Amino acid sequence: MAYTTIKKPSDYFNTKLYTGNLSTNNITGVGFQPDLVWLKSRTQGTTGYNGNHYLFDAVRGATKWIISNQTGAEANNASSLSSFDSDGFTLGGLDFINNNGDNFVGWNWKANGQGSSNTDGSTNTIYTSVNTTAGLSISSYTGTGNAATIGHGLGAVPKMIIIKRTSDSDSWTVGHNSMGWGKYLRLDNNSAEASNTSTWNNTAPTSSVFSVNHADTNDNNRTFIAYCFADVTGYSKFGSYTGNGNADGTFVYTGFKPAFVLVKQSSAAGEGWIIHDSKRSGYNGDNDFLYTNTAGAEVTSSNHIDILSNGFKARSTNGVVNGSGTTYIYIAIAEEPLIGDNPATAR
Repeated sequence: MAYTTIKKPSDYFNTKLYTGNLSTNNITGVGFQPDLVWLKSRTQGTTGYNGNHYLFDAVRGATKWIISNQTGAEANNASSLSSFDSDGFTLGGLDFINNNGDNFVGWNWKANGQGSSNTDGSTNTIYTSVNTTAGLSISSYTGTGNAATIGHGLGAVPKMIIIKRTSDSDSWTVGHNSMGWGKYLRLDNNSAEASNTSTWNNTAPTSSVFSVNHADTNDNNRTFIAYCFADVTGYSKFGSYTGNGNADGTFVYTGFKPAFVLVKQSSAAGEGWIIHDSKRSGYNGDNDFLYTNTAGAEVTSSNHIDILSNGFKARSTNGVVNGSGTTYIYIAIAEEPLIGDNPATAR
């Protein structure tokens, strides 16, 4: 069984469902003051802003967002997410994330406020907010245009790094330990992993820094935001699996009941990133999901994975999660540990 130092995962990650009101909307019940908030309309599937994914973090400051399914620069609007609060966050009257009567989901992570500059690397960060217990750091930095190292503050080796250039338009860049650090994926599209020895400077991250040497991750005088994640036994898991193309699909052991699962086909193109969580409508045999790289509404007509007490299992022949011989990367975060006073059960 998986031992964990985190007995209550919802102290560090929590999914919050809410209904928009097109006015001031105090979203409570998160259980902590979030430092990374990812918002998505479940009911709007337009090609415009109403269906997009909006990411806010305490390092860049409230009211500033970036969109996971687009390449655009950071935007700023005082009517968007106006504050990170002790038990959630407050929204203004912006319909993109608070349209009246629409159903929304918010995925929330706890770091450590805005943080402070990290000086471990060759480039000092502007701010780094880090939660070593939960294996999350958020860093903003200014690119130098050549090889550099950036301090992340985790005190552990990151298994997944997501970087977005915020000062102007550029794709999202994702590195994952399972692919190796000479490759990357794009969060905003469905492309396969690609090789580039300069993206991460062909260098695996260490317990103190990650390496960059490309316009996507370190363009000169451009600003960037980096989300770094480390494995925490019994709380988070970052890995890969191979699909079998069968409805009795691949089982992925995590050591906990997942609250959040993000999966991407990495070895081939054509399939997007999908998010399942334990709070939105569904049950094993009918779990709803969202794509991170499109503005589409929540998909309720297909079941791709079962959420189990100790991991998740592919339940579809669809290539999005279980193509035969295809490699997938994933991130999973716990709802309940497998051990403890209240052992986890399947969904």
